[in-house]
Amino acid sequence: MKNFLLLFLFTLALQKSHAQMYLTRNGYIGFFSKTPLENVIAENRQVYAVIDPDKKNLAFVSLMKGFLFAKELMQEHFNENYIESDKYPKASFTGNFTGDVDVKTEGVYPVQVNGQLTLHGITKPIQVPATIEVHQGKITGKSDFKLTPADFDIKIPSIVREKIASQMDVHVLVECNPK
Repeated sequence: MKNFLLLFLFTLALQKSHAQMYLTRNGYIGFFSKTPLENVIAENRQVYAVIDPDKKNLAFVSLMKGFLFAKELMQEHFNENYIESDKYPKASFTGNFTGDVDVKTEGVYPVQVNGQLTLHGITKPIQVPATIEVHQGKITGKSDFKLTPADFDIKIPSIVREKIASQMDVHVLVECNPK
């Protein structure tokens, strides 16, 4: 499965390019939901990412079962009832970024990321602010944004609806090495 995901990312990002690609297999996506009744925190450190700074393309893939929760029961409900990980095993993003990033000059570059996010079998366009940092030959991408589960037909049962926020705070962090 890991080889398939890596091949998928390379196929999306390379597009017959001979430019320098940057990739990681251990990127990070976390989400946070805060309500007066309960906080939900989940983290996934098995995110595949490819960035092509010349073409300004990027792609991400994460296995949904890679999200870990502080409470085992939350993780079980997430995988079985909400995200339905057996039916929709991965989330993916393909897109591009605007703004200039010079991989030969260290610094932090603000960018706007635009693309298609597929989650729970539904693909939606998203546009989020991000930064790309060039440091010691690596590229680090960061973004914080909000995501609404209902936009991806993720149903929250009424019995727990007050324990889960209608919008999730999402944090993405990928440190990619040249390949």
